[in-house]
Amino acid sequence: MKLKYTIPTLFISILLSACMVTDLEPKEGITDATYWRSIQDLEYYTNGLYAINGSHGFGDTNSDNLLHQTYNKTLFDEVVIPKTADDGGWSWRTVRQCNYFLNRYHTVSAPEAKINKYVAEVKFFKAQHYFGKIKDFGDVPWYDNDLQTTDKEELYKGRDPRGLILKHIIEDLEYAIEWLPEKGKEDQDRLHKDAAKSLLARVCLHEGTFRKYNKYKDDFSAEELIRKAADLSLEIMNTGKYKIVRGSNEGYGQIPYEGYPLHYSNLFIQDDLWGNEEAILAIRYIRGVSRFGHFLGFLSSQMPQRGCSKDFIESFLCVDGKPIGVSELYKGDNTFEDEIANRDPRLYQIVDNDHKPFFIQDGQQIPSAPGFPVNIWDAVTGYRLVKFMPAKPEDQEAIQSMFDQFAFRYAEILLIYAEAKAELGECTQTVLDKTINLLRDRVDMAHLSVNPIADPNPINYGYNVSPLLYEIRRERRIELVGEIVRWDDIMRWNAVKLFENPKTMVGLRITPDMIALDGMLSMKQTIKIDGKNYLRIYIDKEINDPKRKWEPNDKRYLSPLPIQELSLNPNLKQNPGWE
Repeated sequence: MKLKYTIPTLFISILLSACMVTDLEPKEGITDATYWRSIQDLEYYTNGLYAINGSHGFGDTNSDNLLHQTYNKTLFDEVVIPKTADDGGWSWRTVRQCNYFLNRYHTVSAPEAKINKYVAEVKFFKAQHYFGKIKDFGDVPWYDNDLQTTDKEELYKGRDPRGLILKHIIEDLEYAIEWLPEKGKEDQDRLHKDAAKSLLARVCLHEGTFRKYNKYKDDFSAEELIRKAADLSLEIMNTGKYKIVRGSNEGYGQIPYEGYPLHYSNLFIQDDLWGNEEAILAIRYIRGVSRFGHFLGFLSSQMPQRGCSKDFIESFLCVDGKPIGVSELYKGDNTFEDEIANRDPRLYQIVDNDHKPFFIQDGQQIPSAPGFPVNIWDAVTGYRLVKFMPAKPEDQEAIQSMFDQFAFRYAEILLIYAEAKAELGECTQTVLDKTINLLRDRVDMAHLSVNPIADPNPINYGYNVSPLLYEIRRERRIELVGEIVRWDDIMRWNAVKLFENPKTMVGLRITPDMIALDGMLSMKQTIKIDGKNYLRIYIDKEINDPKRKWEPNDKRYLSPLPIQELSLNPNLKQNPGWE
């Protein structure tokens, strides 16, 4: 991530190692005695904590959206309990770095507002880290101190209740909201109030619906958390600083074919999101300054290993706003061209096809496979995800993509508000018109009403939801695909029944017309579902593999604690089912 001022994480490591292992002061170098004096010291330290995930398209392969050619071990109940903390996500390094700051910044002499801005940043990152921990492990220990080897009681404490951790997360983010600058007054690339509100809204919606659908009981009620998510989202909406943007064809954008605008997909391949009105907070990459860019190249061997599932493709409505089971516009799936015709325009912008250039070279549109809509050898399911596909070939190489990423996108805030209001029974047409329908307007899609047509072939959540809530969830699934939220959504909705759908394990339908377009399809393994042949992804797995079925209170809802940590600390107890 490019910051106005950059300080290597190594600097923090030096500071920590110099001051935390021994009380002896080195003759030269950085120590607590020489640091923690100026505002610049606080700024430099917090720079090293900046680690915000962006959306990049590689995070949904543990869900029903995307498949990887190597099956996900969690979904087939084959996870091995990790040995060490670093292997299993039980590391507390970030928390310790945050606490190190929070226990030392007081020695700086400066105006309160200037100091507390950096305290707010640290509390934001601590809250973000703990949010990830409770999603993964449930109950976890809360630490206020940067622990030393002498802190035996804290080092060997057990886990604190999830509700207590959530209380601290909310407190820290509310502090961040109070002391961070307003959007537009922050230093470029740094946190501001609306970023903290966005994270807190995300936390509250997740934890509120988690309590509702997982029947989880503690001091927080599902309703109060969901209402807080709605209120925070509305506050951001009412600022008037954000809007849904039509992605530009200029710069890094793709040049669209006539009649197939790329207003959605071009949003994700902009070289500069600073000033983009949909970016609440962006992660910026600059060639020669930022080190990594996108960590996997779109032309590398990694990208073809992922593809959208048949189930995900079938979730797209037709352009008239009706499900494929009732819309007269649906042409079926005898060919891929039929399948994407008259569908939600985001479909042809998300999945590789003849109506979206693969990249631009010397100002010319280059398709991925002229004469055939999908290069079957380049996508494990036949549905290659190209939502984040950069236009320029040089940016498709590994670690070279320099377009920016969204950390918090306004579209998510609109989706949070719509879902929260629906959960509260307060989703009116006015709510839909200023949330879901703004997303649909971007792609010239029919509006959603408060009384939508019920899908005759709904995906099975394991319980019934209203047609309105069903459509809001569908909208979230499509709009945010590849943005690393689907697994969290399935967990908070207690919707693991979705994994039993065989179409979450297969690719496109194989028909004589498809084989006529590309004879190589006849060489592919297929599997029959309801009398139709589909591209089979996992040859050694049955389509109705019983391991895909989750039992009540299945152990996979939470991750296992590492063996080494349980051995070192007898007060830690393994999560249920992993004993």
